[in-house]
Amino acid sequence: MSETKSKPVSQPVTVDEAERLSGFWEANSKKILIALTAVVVVIAAFVGYKEFISKPAAKKASEALFRAESYFRQDSLQLAVNGDAINPGFVKIIDKYSGTPAANLSKFYAGACYLKLGDFAKAEKYLKDFSTDAVQVRARATSLLADALAEQGKKEEAAKLYLEAGRMFEKDDYNSPDYIFRAGYLYESLGKRKEALEAYKLVKEKYPRSERGFDIDKYLARLGDVE
Repeated sequence: MSETKSKPVSQPVTVDEAERLSGFWEANSKKILIALTAVVVVIAAFVGYKEFISKPAAKKASEALFRAESYFRQDSLQLAVNGDAINPGFVKIIDKYSGTPAANLSKFYAGACYLKLGDFAKAEKYLKDFSTDAVQVRARATSLLADALAEQGKKEEAAKLYLEAGRMFEKDDYNSPDYIFRAGYLYESLGKRKEALEAYKLVKEKYPRSERGFDIDKYLARLGDVE
């Protein structure tokens, strides 16, 4: 016959314990209330910031970006970067609306503008600060950063970034082989035959029907790789 184990019975709070709890509250109630109030204030501040500052700022930033983008499309690069008498350019949008999606995208545009204007150091600065989850856009930004580095003589660093850009979105059979080819070309100019051959072969294997793929054999032959 099995023995039944009795469940422990919770003990009622004694008078002494109640007095201790009461004493704790009396001694610490002010601190507890201040802490709770602080939490409420932080939550309220966050909600208020999002509703009354963050959202309106993001909207204004998007409106400003629209005009700067139109200058960019017209190839009016100085106006796109610096703005006009009324509208801010990409640089001002980055400073004024920091933290908004428009400010982040402005870094991409500013980098592209400075690259075209020949200010490669500034192009590098803004493109390094740009970030995105969109793979194709990230690949493009990475290739532009590689352009800026190559123009500054940082060829090996640029070659690595071209390869990185080419491998980000392999389904892009137009841009990806071009990025990889540029990596090979830079490696070849640096006398790095092995790295150059690897890049050229990657173009041939993965993108034989691309524009770069059609004439890649002559670059392989130039390095002594003849089938």
